[in-house]
Amino acid sequence: MTVAASSIGKKVAMALSGLFLVLFLTQHFSINLLSIFSESSFNEVSHFMGNNPIVQFILQPILILGVLFHFSMGFILELQNSGSRSVKYASYKGSANASWMSRNMIYSGIVILSFLGLHFYDFWVPEMNYKYIEVLPLNPDRYFEELVHKFESPVRVGIYVLSFVFLALHLLHGFASSFQSVGVNNKYSKTIKYFTVAFSVVIPSGFIFIALFHHLNFF
Repeated sequence: MTVAASSIGKKVAMALSGLFLVLFLTQHFSINLLSIFSESSFNEVSHFMGNNPIVQFILQPILILGVLFHFSMGFILELQNSGSRSVKYASYKGSANASWMSRNMIYSGIVILSFLGLHFYDFWVPEMNYKYIEVLPLNPDRYFEELVHKFESPVRVGIYVLSFVFLALHLLHGFASSFQSVGVNNKYSKTIKYFTVAFSVVIPSGFIFIALFHHLNFF
């Protein structure tokens, strides 16, 4: 396999993992949005997701592996591209050849990865502790209260807001590029482009709204 073919293969794999993570992001947003409209519905869905063995022991590990794979592939491709530019393009002018978002995907990715670490610390670690370490009794009504409590701190909310701004920037380039990487280039390309831009703005903005809503309504 040539270097070019290997690079293309990595880009396709990264694109597919990115599209998979977009599906998870949509599902995660849909559940969190319930917390705005119905505490009981949010508790019900969260309890189902948190105690369904298929979700917990199949989908959740796949998700974690997907996140690790996507970001690892991103770092590998960035190193390859950096090496290629330094060798082949001595007069490379990034601003003339690519958008700011495409040139800084690695940095927005690092911010998002750091945020995921905080998010796991806030929600996944306490959940694992609740169910498998302390083995506390099932309480299907605890999820809303736990969610709102996390948004009490203005510092944590600020970190969430900043992270979702970087997520929007990451998606604005990455989501559309994923379709190109897997070979989607037809009469629907313009529609796909509009959809990816709308998604990249609406979903992160929605997460920001949820965080601010619960923060402002906590007091």
